[in-house]
Amino acid sequence: MPSRTVGNSPRARQRRALLHAAIALALPSMGAAQVAQVPERQYAAASVTTLERVSVVGNRPASMPLEIPTTLLSLSGREIEQTINATDAEDALKYFPSLLVRKRYIGDYDHAVLATRASGTGNSARSLVYADGVLLSNLLGNGASFTPRWALVTPEEIERVDVLYGPFSAAYAGNSAGAIVDFVTRMPKAFEAHAKLTGFTQDYRLYGTNSRYSGGQGSASMGSCGGDWSWWVNMNRLDSNSQPVGFATKLVSAGTAGGAGTAVTGAVTGSNPRGQPWLLFGATGQTHTVQGHAKLKLAYDITTSVRASYTLGYWGNKADRNVESFLRDAAGNPVYSGVVNVEGRSYTLAATDTAPSRARLEHLAHGLSVKSHTRGTWDWEVAASLYDYGRDQVRAPTVAMPVAQSGGAGRITDLHGTGWNTLALKGIWRPDGAQGEHIVEAGLQRDAFRLRSQVATTPDWIGAAADPASTPSTFRGNTTLHSVWAQDAWRFAPEWKAVLGGRIERWQAFNGAINGVALGERSESHVSPKAAVWFQVSPELTLKASIGRAVRMPTVSELYQGSVSANVVVNNDPNLKPEKSWTSELSAERDIGVGTLRLTTFAERTVDALYSQTNVTVTPNVTNIQNIGAIRTLGAEVALQANDVAVKGLDLSGSVTYADSVITRNDNNPGSVGKRQPRVPQWRATALVSYAMDDRWSGSFGARYSGRQYGQLDNSDSNDFAYTGFSRYFVTDVRLRYRANKQWVVSAGIDSLGNATYWAFHPYPQRIFMAELRYDH
Repeated sequence: MPSRTVGNSPRARQRRALLHAAIALALPSMGAAQVAQVPERQYAAASVTTLERVSVVGNRPASMPLEIPTTLLSLSGREIEQTINATDAEDALKYFPSLLVRKRYIGDYDHAVLATRASGTGNSARSLVYADGVLLSNLLGNGASFTPRWALVTPEEIERVDVLYGPFSAAYAGNSAGAIVDFVTRMPKAFEAHAKLTGFTQDYRLYGTNSRYSGGQGSASMGSCGGDWSWWVNMNRLDSNSQPVGFATKLVSAGTAGGAGTAVTGAVTGSNPRGQPWLLFGATGQTHTVQGHAKLKLAYDITTSVRASYTLGYWGNKADRNVESFLRDAAGNPVYSGVVNVEGRSYTLAATDTAPSRARLEHLAHGLSVKSHTRGTWDWEVAASLYDYGRDQVRAPTVAMPVAQSGGAGRITDLHGTGWNTLALKGIWRPDGAQGEHIVEAGLQRDAFRLRSQVATTPDWIGAAADPASTPSTFRGNTTLHSVWAQDAWRFAPEWKAVLGGRIERWQAFNGAINGVALGERSESHVSPKAAVWFQVSPELTLKASIGRAVRMPTVSELYQGSVSANVVVNNDPNLKPEKSWTSELSAERDIGVGTLRLTTFAERTVDALYSQTNVTVTPNVTNIQNIGAIRTLGAEVALQANDVAVKGLDLSGSVTYADSVITRNDNNPGSVGKRQPRVPQWRATALVSYAMDDRWSGSFGARYSGRQYGQLDNSDSNDFAYTGFSRYFVTDVRLRYRANKQWVVSAGIDSLGNATYWAFHPYPQRIFMAELRYDH
């Protein structure tokens, strides 16, 4: 559960005593009497709440600034292991207020995107995800298929995950409009070794599918520290079978009355999200994914106050997506394509309607930093990262099943050469010391993104040695963002503090080409001011106000990737404008003795929002990424964190979020004006109750709720409980943990205890049973 401020429980008093000792060690110039007088608001367990001086209790990772200007929540790796059924790194975010990861199955590598208060799962580029300073967010594009590279972090190596809400820190680009997630992974202080085995299974029933899908995961890690060196190695292998995530469909009205075609049975009737009757002919996207992860971390203390760190991460994936036809001919054989007849109406099934695919991916990530931590007048840091698509191929047939099972013509989508890199220089100035009136942070950054996409035809879609016959479409492009930023944390009165800052950015797009046609270069410059004020009304009550501007530049894919068909132009626009948002937040946080209660109101106005839509004002209509005039979001969030509630060991966290997000201007599609922003529900809620019965047994119960969502800009999808719909849901999870001794832990859990069926375009999993065996040395 997200950690908050220190309360007055016995556990909290124990933490307070430990923190006094930590402060004395970190700041030896302070005497015991001075330490005892440090205000409680300056230390807050392992994670510090908003506007706290985090340098008092430890170093933040490279990607987090020292001074946090708004709401910051944290969750420790120990809490994750005890309370959450975590098979992927993104599971750590399950119960954070206002957050949702659209995870369709265990090991979902290409659609598990992050949604925040005013941004849905179609806006992945409006959040930032890091691990030890390495950018995991896939800012090559925006949308469901540009998921962060979660697989570069395994749950058992997480030491802490921090979430910073909103674009209020000058240290981040406009992609921080929603939230910043930062995974801090383990770095040992002595020799340690860990191993974990996990198994999971679900019985899945939907439409014509009735099957069991199972998988397993194994991981091992070890590390040590000796002299000036420390090291950490982690390896993980995941073998997961998902439920089908897609279906072949045809509107009933698209059928032709008569007896033409092969008479078939097995078609499933239903209604699409617009309430129109349709038929479902088969299931697609049943994914068998085998993923390998390896990570090496090295750290060397150059001096007592300067440390160099290096991270090397590898992720490989072999993913086969299979299909199942619901249709049977008179002899009982499955039918995948051609003209079929269902109850006197004929329909044409294309070969690609129920097509399998095979993906082979190998990605590498590098991170290097050199950082000083004197806690004196000056500190500095240099950090660089590189993410490379060493191999990234997806093969699919263009011939129909079952012929495609043994080969035949197909296409290859190849992203080799795609990736991104970052470079950051940062300085910290404390003119009056760590407890002085001013703490100034400033930095220079360069972020570069490179897209290389080629779609080729091949005579043998499953033959690894088959050479492409032609390249019907190619897309390429580069973007860079150069930034300079600064912010000053100013304690201008004993109970007041302000964080004032700004960011200047220079963006360039170049080397763009669509199907061989070169496109011109572009460049823009923008200024994003930030401001936050903090007031300690009393020892129990804190008030905070923040405002910030975010400029989210178009991604390479939004600018340069697209296609053209005979009937509809689907071609992205190299002249897209950036999204520009003003976001504000007002919070009141109260210490309630056993924890904290926080009320936050927020508002956001975004102009030129980037969405895929059809321009209905031109003939023929054009469908591509376009700028939407304006979107306005108003909302409120209530969050509670409490420890030792009523009895020792009973902890509770929960949140309720309301967001009224409305399109207020859209010249290209006037029918969407006044409608709710897609994929942003009005209501969201989370709850997590955990109870440590004794030193051996503990358990948790979690609940997640989301209200009605829409997938279409004009909100025409009135039927949310259907394939391609975005439904409301209420899901509960349980976990039971038993520590046999110091080394061995056994855990079991159930996700979606009530076996709910719900949708975010694709269907989510149903009830999943899990079991874990863990060893720690």
